[in-house]
Amino acid sequence: MFLSHTEIKKGTIIILNGDPYEVLTHSHSYKGRGSSVMQTRIKNLKNGSVIPKTFHTKEKAEEAEIEKEDAVFVYSHRNQYVFAKKDNPKKRFTLEEDIISNKKGYLKQNTAVTMLIFNDQIISISVPVKVSLIVKESPPGIKGDRSQGGTKTVTLETGLQIEVPLFIKEKDTIEINTETGEYVRRI
Repeated sequence: MFLSHTEIKKGTIIILNGDPYEVLTHSHSYKGRGSSVMQTRIKNLKNGSVIPKTFHTKEKAEEAEIEKEDAVFVYSHRNQYVFAKKDNPKKRFTLEEDIISNKKGYLKQNTAVTMLIFNDQIISISVPVKVSLIVKESPPGIKGDRSQGGTKTVTLETGLQIEVPLFIKEKDTIEINTETGEYVRRI
């Protein structure tokens, strides 16, 4: 199905140069003499790059048919990530690190994920918006140290490092927003 420039909205997935792109932002603007354009920022779902793209009045974009399938993360070994189908745990498959990209720090055993499938090929995964992880390493927080705005860097059970408030210590469970990569709260 082809979409006119006014039907391209946030969250729409389109095909551009053979690759699927998700529309992150869109703004409609009018030029002189009645013509209008749709200015967008789109994200390549295969490699994660974000680019600006302007769609003019006569331009059409092909809507991508993306299938979604639920899976569960099992384990990782040497840049190989093993998942199992949610409805059939015996059916396992392996994904390379480049497909997982920046989501590997949020994956621990039994994390539910959604696979994005384009042309019968897994192109990406999406993780829950908020995940709970245990703090593995935490330097002591010094009360007088306000040069970093009252935060410190900790290492989580997955190896991910994030900034947290000074009161967080080892073995605390914290919640992280996976879209921003920021600390949300201590659980």
